[in-house]
Amino acid sequence: MGKAKPAAVRGHIARKRFGQNFLVDRHYIDRIVAAIDPQRDDNIVEIGPGLGALTGPLLEHVRRLAVIEIDRDLAARLAREFSPDRLLLFNADALEFDFATLGARLRVIGNLPYNISSPLLFRLSRCDNLHDATVMLQREVVQRMAAAPATREYGRLTVMLQARFRIERLFSVPPGAFRPPPKVESALARLLPLGAARPHIVDENLFANIVAAAFEQRRKTLRNALKGWVSPAGLERAGLAPGARGETLAVGDFVHLANLLA
Repeated sequence: MGKAKPAAVRGHIARKRFGQNFLVDRHYIDRIVAAIDPQRDDNIVEIGPGLGALTGPLLEHVRRLAVIEIDRDLAARLAREFSPDRLLLFNADALEFDFATLGARLRVIGNLPYNISSPLLFRLSRCDNLHDATVMLQREVVQRMAAAPATREYGRLTVMLQARFRIERLFSVPPGAFRPPPKVESALARLLPLGAARPHIVDENLFANIVAAAFEQRRKTLRNALKGWVSPAGLERAGLAPGARGETLAVGDFVHLANLLA
């Protein structure tokens, strides 16, 4: 027997290469919009609007909404359904989009494809005009983003994002709320830029490299994981035990070490 053809959602076949799972459950759509709490003059961009499940409800609250949709068929469909006076539509890849062009106090909304979630979050972390981001992600990714040191979920993604954002895990969304249903549970998270509380990092690239090296092999001690970057004596000068593992360090410890090395 051949493989069953994927079912259409409102006449559209979900495309695997774009990681398309469309939110269809009105209960969760309403909860997400309530969590965003959109105001009339908010500057909002929705990443991956898809079939417009959130787009329509958001437009009930704001004067104008920007959306970034990579799928040409879906972009054309959105262009037919919504007036260009209300919807600023970009048929583009969010990983290559220049969010700075959208203006100040930008609020980012999105049901992010799981295959691009981490690089997209790193990209958003470099946006100086970001006010907040409310995003749907794989639940495990949200757990990693919000993790505390010395836990299984704590890792490179945690440190890189918590150096820039306060992260709130809002609520879970089950697979059945989507068509087609994903194989994993989802969760909604809010990222709030730290602003004045953001730690000063002398060399961003060095910081990123130190964090990556510390978590490349989780069982390695700092002495071994960072031997290409810093000596055991250097670790001790930073107040860190060479025999400790990266997962035990707080975000501030990584910032302090990277700044000393810079």
